[in-house]
Amino acid sequence: MRCGRYAVISIPGLWLAVFFFIPFLVVFKISLAETAIAIPPYTSLLEFDLEEALLEISINLGNYRYLFEDDFYLAAYLNSAKIAAISTFFTLLIGFPMAYLIARSHGTTRTLLLSLVILPFWTSFLLRVYAWMGILQKNGIVNDFLMSIGLIDTPLTILQTDIAVYIGIVYTYLPFMVLPLYTALEKLDGVLLEAAEDLGCKPAQTFFLITLPLSLPGVVAGCLLVFIPAVGEFVIPALLGGSDTLMIGRVLWDEFFLSRDWPMASAVATVMLIVLVLPIMLIRNNAEKQGEAA
Repeated sequence: MRCGRYAVISIPGLWLAVFFFIPFLVVFKISLAETAIAIPPYTSLLEFDLEEALLEISINLGNYRYLFEDDFYLAAYLNSAKIAAISTFFTLLIGFPMAYLIARSHGTTRTLLLSLVILPFWTSFLLRVYAWMGILQKNGIVNDFLMSIGLIDTPLTILQTDIAVYIGIVYTYLPFMVLPLYTALEKLDGVLLEAAEDLGCKPAQTFFLITLPLSLPGVVAGCLLVFIPAVGEFVIPALLGGSDTLMIGRVLWDEFFLSRDWPMASAVATVMLIVLVLPIMLIRNNAEKQGEAA
């Protein structure tokens, strides 16, 4: 019985080891190397001389030092966090009413609405981003509609701006916000809302005193599912953003494929991963402590 339990637990542990921990160690190892004109384009950390039986260990910390000394990388991190945070906020703002509507629906209506949320996953992510390029360009649907109703006289420049990046991220990651929120709101007992109404609570008071606190696990899960991938997003800023849209995903691409500075790119990726993982671990530990206290 115990062996079977350990076998079940070992499966996700093995998955994390193979597809997360080992690749992270490889990237971290590369970040401690030096750039070289070779294949692969970095030096080896360990060199063994058979004749003299000598093992040489070469560790280069200059990539991390340069990373913190150069304002360019700090600006990329901060701008990525800003874009991801704003996009997460608007995704939550749009996704919460959608999730609440789905959770309060019944039968066929609920199934239909859930299908509409999941439907974009059936289409290629790249095609959906390309579609937004056509929608947001100067002769696209948005400008044509605004000009037809007389709100603007000349086409607006939306494509290749930060606004286009926000639109693309919110649209792409909206299902990742709606589904956790729906799961939390679907468990909400309607009797609590009726009791609050009977006690004289207004709809806004009921929302902030009952609905929002009970849905916080879904809010946190949805925000993490949107914020984390949005920080390292590359395709959306590259296609919808301008040349001045600085995000860490674009920096990683340039370092790997244009500069071919794999050690520096690995250092950037390692720091980004640490910055994203640490808050998640703190939030999880805090949630576990609160659960034990309750």
